[in-house]
Amino acid sequence: MALTLVLAPSLLVAQERSVVPLIPAANWRLVGSQKVELDAISKWGGDPTVEQEYGVKSLTERTYQLDSHRAEAILEETPDASSAYGLLTFYQNETMSPDKSTGLTVLGSRGALLARGRVFIRVARPDEYPLSNSDFQALLIFIGGIRSASETTVGLPAPLPTVGRVPCSEKYLLGPEAARRVLPSFPVELIGFEQGAEVQAASYLTGPGASPRLFLLLFSYPNPQIARKRFGSMESSLRLNQNHPGEASYGTRQGALILVVLNSPSRAAANGLLSEFKVSQQVSWDQRYPDQEPVVIQMAKLVLGNMLLVLILVVFAVVGGVLVFVFKRLTAKWFPEASWAHRDDGQIIILSLKYNKPH
Repeated sequence: MALTLVLAPSLLVAQERSVVPLIPAANWRLVGSQKVELDAISKWGGDPTVEQEYGVKSLTERTYQLDSHRAEAILEETPDASSAYGLLTFYQNETMSPDKSTGLTVLGSRGALLARGRVFIRVARPDEYPLSNSDFQALLIFIGGIRSASETTVGLPAPLPTVGRVPCSEKYLLGPEAARRVLPSFPVELIGFEQGAEVQAASYLTGPGASPRLFLLLFSYPNPQIARKRFGSMESSLRLNQNHPGEASYGTRQGALILVVLNSPSRAAANGLLSEFKVSQQVSWDQRYPDQEPVVIQMAKLVLGNMLLVLILVVFAVVGGVLVFVFKRLTAKWFPEASWAHRDDGQIIILSLKYNKPH
């Protein structure tokens, strides 16, 4: 059974064509590369514990040069593309802005964050001298290249609704430590990362220029049974779907997904955001287990298996006999004095026995 997240039809709009701006061909080149320990990520603003949750085991520091200017970057290899994407979302914040021309890239005042396949990349702007935006953009393209939206989203979780979403507020969480940093007021033990849970989160504005925000959480589980149990725990602990004075929490379960809206001023505001989600079910047939097959079919498979085994043994016996025959022939040709060189009819032993008649 497979569950697919589908946004409401109102969000399925035609994607506008984007034109990649021409970047001056800055002659950046790689002048240094070295492996460093995971603890070195601290000087880049990272947390080794969070990096370990996303599967990072080693880092590579690289130095790039353009004329007399130098720039530093650090590359973190993760187990898969979703882990690299998770690190990108974890470290991005609302002061940054997405760079649509290169895909999965966010720009900040101190540098940029990129996700390219299984690699998460941090690129720092040099502090000792100014670097123009065009030169910095050329550096990002030199390091990460340009990829289309379809290429950068392969293997990644389905995006959350974009209507009202605060830019760079999305988070993709794979472990409890990252969840504690992003969701300090949410009981992390309710999520169930040990059961394969994955969490997507984002902030939403309730209206144009409105200051109150909704915080959307999407929990994904391997199967609906786990999701049902987890949703029951969340309902009792968070008191979901109960009208309280001020802000409250609302939630629903759809198959293996749980949707929770925090800090909602009303049920209507929460339902407006939850209505953007639909879950379609697709059934894929698995092979039947042997004990579900009729006895006649199981016996037929057993007989065919035995016949195949006998055929294999016969083939081995024939091949072995041929090899012995060929070996004896070659031995007789090259080593005629060897015992193997003699034919069977020349190996008869004759005994001269005499019979004495008893007196």
